[in-house]
Amino acid sequence: MSITPIRGADPRALAEAAAILRRGGLVAFPTETVYGLGADGLDAAAVARIFAAKGRPADNPLILHVGDLEQAIALTPRLSPLGRTLAAAFWPGPLTLVLPRGPGIPSIVTAGLDTVAVRVPDHPIALALLRAFGRPLAAPSANRSGRPSPTTAAHVLADFDGRIDMVIDGGPTTRGIESTVIDLADSSPILLRQGALPREAIEARIGPLRVLRADDEAAAARSPGLRHRHYAPQARVVVVPADALAARARQLQGQGKRVAAIVREAPVPADVRGWRAPSDLEGYARELYAALRGLDRRDVDVILAEAVPEVGIGRAIMDRLRRAAT
Repeated sequence: MSITPIRGADPRALAEAAAILRRGGLVAFPTETVYGLGADGLDAAAVARIFAAKGRPADNPLILHVGDLEQAIALTPRLSPLGRTLAAAFWPGPLTLVLPRGPGIPSIVTAGLDTVAVRVPDHPIALALLRAFGRPLAAPSANRSGRPSPTTAAHVLADFDGRIDMVIDGGPTTRGIESTVIDLADSSPILLRQGALPREAIEARIGPLRVLRADDEAAAARSPGLRHRHYAPQARVVVVPADALAARARQLQGQGKRVAAIVREAPVPADVRGWRAPSDLEGYARELYAALRGLDRRDVDVILAEAVPEVGIGRAIMDRLRRAAT
């Protein structure tokens, strides 16, 4: 039986969640990307509870979730015309903007940096909770640090039952991959993290983006999810092309390994525990973390993941698979 209470998104539950947050507690809630683990983003002690619960490294900044553009503007000394253009086009939505940090934001939120990551989530429950609470929510993904992100309330409880104060159940998330992160703190925008909002959609609005260089540690530090091991199940993940998956499975089985596979187009090899992902990339993204968590429960040594084309959200899928395989 669950120790952490799980609630539906009715007005009474949202009011209870807001009261918990005002007391410095932790509430997990759904967004369109993944479930977030929320605390009062302007209360350093509350934010510290997020880091403790997740086992999150202190140099990994958090995203502040706000209810609208006006709340975002209050968190930064300046929002450039480009930032306003992106906000108007993609908020609410799976886009995080890294902005100059304003006063009043605890340094623990930003990992001591002079920038802050902000977004407006596109989920009715998340927005209703933000309205009920009335302050920014610091909310990384509601999973133990390094584990696959949660896309259902059950995933949250698997990692945090008894460790947090409430879970609001909004059903499975619709995107399944974290937000795209763009750095606007300098003179030209940098795409820091591929995410649920495809690069092509952003460039159609503002023109070509610079992409984070592998050796740019200073820029990488401004985004969550880039400097530490992330998204990984307990089993080892190996990313393979569709036409090589069967041969790799046989090779691993020959070494005595228990093998599972996430497949999109490839056939499932014999004696392999398979997870058939949707053929469309949006569907693959939506089910990726559920697949990693589900196959982990089947007591396997290796999960083979079929590679996808690196276009649109396929870039984010491959980014997550490569990080899980690190």
